[in-house]
Amino acid sequence: MEKKRAYAFYPGCSSQLRASASNYLVSVQTMCRYLDVKLTPIPDWNCCGASIGYAGSGELARHVMNARNFALAERHLPGQDIVATCAACWLGARETKEKLDASAQLLADTNEALREAGLRYQGRAEVRHMVEVLIEDLGYEGLAQPVVKPLEGIKFAGYVGCQTNRPFGIAGESFENPMYLDRLVETLGGEALPRYEQKVTCCGGALAFSEPEKSQKQIRQIVEAAYDAGADMIVTPCPLCQANVEIYQDEINRREGTRFAMPVAYYSQLMAVAYGATPKEAGLDGHLIAPKKLHEIAVKVVPAQKG
Repeated sequence: MEKKRAYAFYPGCSSQLRASASNYLVSVQTMCRYLDVKLTPIPDWNCCGASIGYAGSGELARHVMNARNFALAERHLPGQDIVATCAACWLGARETKEKLDASAQLLADTNEALREAGLRYQGRAEVRHMVEVLIEDLGYEGLAQPVVKPLEGIKFAGYVGCQTNRPFGIAGESFENPMYLDRLVETLGGEALPRYEQKVTCCGGALAFSEPEKSQKQIRQIVEAAYDAGADMIVTPCPLCQANVEIYQDEINRREGTRFAMPVAYYSQLMAVAYGATPKEAGLDGHLIAPKKLHEIAVKVVPAQKG
């Protein structure tokens, strides 16, 4: 029996036009086209509250923000799992769902607030990360089928980060040493570096603004470990990790005299390129540090098959 391939899509704020992860959305849309996966954005979705929901507005407000998205998905896209590409969005939404499912009182309070908008959350929608969909619904064999340009000759450090790893994680994976990015890289014909020692380290997240020295210390360790492992590139499933680790290399270079220039790409960009996408379709034009080796493969001409 074929797994369902239609999902209620929660894009998240960072993937919007000219936002920090807009190229992530481009590559996800391209990847899904090759995989015949249909993502339908939840109508009138709102911010998940990941950045401000913990800053004094209270727990209920944060859960109501997520539950509103759930209720809209249940109304407009019934029976479809909710899928997020942003790690922070997924983490916050999963937390909300777990708490609402576990507390009748919190659910009642949340639905009382939603009633003002004519909505009600019924607890039917599942909340999943795009990576979960790829691994659980399509499987590594399914993800290998569209490959026409294997990522041969590129060594990848799989930087999972903390948000897609704890507390929920990907089913069957170790919290200390998750292997799904390594397996995905190998599925696409690239070389994974499983001994990359910073794969589940936090990038410093919001500390980039409030305590930049602490955040940049984390980022330096993440990048140095990739160089030490022999990586050509870092690959990640998290928009915040991608932005922080790419953007602040230049500032670290100025402050500390390093010469970091380590490209940081999304798993979906690797997949889009391996499936035959152009550099633009894979969102490769959205980087500060150009992923040159990925670009070289993207512009290769695929030989016509005889037959």
